[in-house]
Amino acid sequence: MFMKSIQSLCLIQSILMKTDLSNATFIIPIRIESDDRLRNVVTSIAFLVENFDTNIIVKEVDKESVFQTEVLPIFEEILEVDLWKNFHHIFERSEEPLFHRQRVLNEMIAECETDIVVNYDCDVILPMKSYELAYGGIMEGIYDVVYPYGSGMYQKQVAATDDICSKFLEERNYEYLDAVSNIHTSDFGWAQFFKRRVYIEGGMENENFKAWGPEDEEKHYRFPKLGYNVGRIIDWVYHLEHSRGDDSERTNIYFRDNLKLMEDIRSLSEEELKNYYNTQEYLKKYHD
Repeated sequence: MFMKSIQSLCLIQSILMKTDLSNATFIIPIRIESDDRLRNVVTSIAFLVENFDTNIIVKEVDKESVFQTEVLPIFEEILEVDLWKNFHHIFERSEEPLFHRQRVLNEMIAECETDIVVNYDCDVILPMKSYELAYGGIMEGIYDVVYPYGSGMYQKQVAATDDICSKFLEERNYEYLDAVSNIHTSDFGWAQFFKRRVYIEGGMENENFKAWGPEDEEKHYRFPKLGYNVGRIIDWVYHLEHSRGDDSERTNIYFRDNLKLMEDIRSLSEEELKNYYNTQEYLKKYHD
């Protein structure tokens, strides 16, 4: 039922006017650990493909490619070639239990050729206008970085089901998501629009953070501290809920070290912070 709905919405894409985000690349790191993760990946990417003229890079790191076997064949069947030309799926085979999200993101940033890079979680939906405003804020030179949702209680945690996601994609009616949502805090994470030059110049993703931890909080702290102009779109972010693996919990073995790193970075002056990022070994491979 879910995949049939994806097919029906994609068959009419050729007659729909898409929003122009052609100078942006959405970078989406994935490891599909469960059926709900899979559904969320399909939903978020189908939404982008359906509604925007943009570029998408998905990088998957796992023992086997669930995306390639479960999703790509369906998309290849139902999407016209010209609609799919700006999508790129990269698979890295790995037995490593740790999903090093920061490294994966940096490798995708290096692949991007557009002026804007959107760090985009695989379980996120934004109001249509938020994409346009965030993109426009950078293209017009107003901001270097944009968080496309409000700070405070602007997260809608969506108890997503196959039926809810199908109806939402078919009709682009946010009321389906609203009806099964609870409101939570929303300061950082999920999605950020970056001027690519600034993302790289400001240190990219800090690869010293391993697994889940305060890496999003650190980035939220870092870029204003370094003097970049950071803006916000005051609206909702829809977070499609899912089960979580060990990497995504506070019980992961790196969590204490991640917290200590965050504390150390917060103690630095602006000049010390610049020096810290200018001397990071992990950045050398992206600047060479």
